Formats: sequence, C-alpha cells, structure tokens
Amino acid sequence: MTSNIKLNFSKKILQDAILMNIGIALDEDLGAIDKTGQLIPKHKKGIAIIKSNQSAILCGSPWVNSCFKKINNKIKINWLALEGESIKKGQKICEIDGAYIDLLAGERVALNFLQTLSGTATETHKMAILIKNYDTKLFDTRKTIPGLRIAQKYAVKIGGGENQRLGLYDQILIKENHIKSFLNISDLLEKSNLRNKLDKVQVEVENASQLKIALSYGIRNILLDNFSVKAIIKSIQINKNRAVLEASGNINNKNILKYAKTGVQRISVGLITKNINSIDFSMDIQLK
Repeated sequence: MTSNIKLNFSKKILQDAILMNIGIALDEDLGAIDKTGQLIPKHKKGIAIIKSNQSAILCGSPWVNSCFKKINNKIKINWLALEGESIKKGQKICEIDGAYIDLLAGERVALNFLQTLSGTATETHKMAILIKNYDTKLFDTRKTIPGLRIAQKYAVKIGGGENQRLGLYDQILIKENHIKSFLNISDLLEKSNLRNKLDKVQVEVENASQLKIALSYGIRNILLDNFSVKAIIKSIQINKNRAVLEASGNINNKNILKYAKTGVQRISVGLITKNINSIDFSMDIQLK
C-alpha cells in the first residue's frame, strides 16, 4: 500500500478482508487439487512475470501477495510498480519466483483480484481527476461487488476517492423507505431517540421542501437524491452552510464537473464500484 493513503478503516479490517477474499477464491478455483498442475514435476522452479496490457492505476498487490503466500510462503514477489501508481500498456508489474506448480495454482486468482481492483481504482481516478480543481470530494457507495466491499473501498481510496460508511452497521443514513415506516421525519427522530445524535445521522431528501424540513430539525448531513445541477444550486442557497450537502444519483464522467462547479461539498457515485471495466493483466511463466 502506498504510504500516503489513509484508509477510513483499520489495518485489521483490511487484513481480515484480504485473508477472507483469498481463502474463498482459492477454495473456489483449486478445490482439493489442481488436476492440470499435477502434470508438472514438483521439483521444477519458475519465474512469473505479470504484465499490464493497458494503462491503469495499479491496485491489488496485497491480494496478490496474500494469494501466493497462502499457496506457499516460500514464494518470493518483487514488485516493479507501486500500489496506486499509473502504469502503462506493456509494463512489467512484478516478478514471482517459486515452484512452477505453485505459480500456476495462484495465477488466475491473483490476476482476478488485480484486474478487478485496478479497474475500480482506475474508474475512481478518472472521476477524481475531473474535479481535482474544486473543493468537492468524490465518495463511493454501498453498490459494491458482493463479498468485495472492503476490497473495493480500499481501491477507491487508492484511486483518489473517499469512503462512505462500510455498511449498515457503522453509520445511520435515513432514506425514503425508512421515513415511510413512521408518520414523517419528525416522528422518526423522536421515536428513535436520534435528537441528540444528529451529528452522526445523514438524511436523504428528494426535493427542496424535504431539504427545508431536514434543516429545520437540525440535520447536519444531507443527501440530495437525484437533484439536477440547477436544483443543487438552489439547495446550496437554501442551506446557507448549515449542513454538509451531498449530491448523488445519475452522476457520471460526462456531468460530474457540472456538479462540482456548484460548490456542493460531496458527490457520491455508484458506478466507480459497480460499473467497472476490469484491467487486462497477463502472467507469463518461464522455467528457472
């Protein structure tokens, strides 16, 4: 991991996620035995080179390290590019030294994580670069690949974005369907005893009227759901710096700059984790 990246979650949470991801992926791919790999004599050694076949932001090296370490902790990996670095088409990413059959056993799993997380980091980087000259921050959402929540949020940070809550368990976001279970937002706040915890609550609103109501109750973190650029500008005027406003919904590479120019503090985008294009990596193994 690059030294200048500060994660929103602990190293333990990250490490636990990596171990879980790799354990599941290796069980899924290897099962009890690599039948084709068994054709290779165990004494043969190899050197594997992972190469990028397109330009990208490199992300996923901790998963690659964990993959081969779990297969055989004697395998040695020499990284030729740093996590978070911009890499080019044809660039050698790392060299892996070990038993030939062990390199074969980890090839697909290692590349799967590398291509997926580099894809997430690259998509994030593309959007973050577009708004780099504005104070608006780019945030992710919970629209992640099942089982890869921590991995993708890590990749978002590597790509230059920020993390929202990890899940339903660590922060409160009151959305339309939550409010529907009560009479209104006031009824919800009163009966759920949130009046004294408003600094830890985010409320989603769908129009200017709901925004005014949320502000009247002292909500200090408000999600503007599917607001147009014009509506965002109006919302900022209504807000008068009382709450942190976040724009979300149908924001992409083509219109994110327009939203950033409004001065809204945060923009959250689901496509950086759910609509990713995997990066093409390949691994070539030679006898040592």
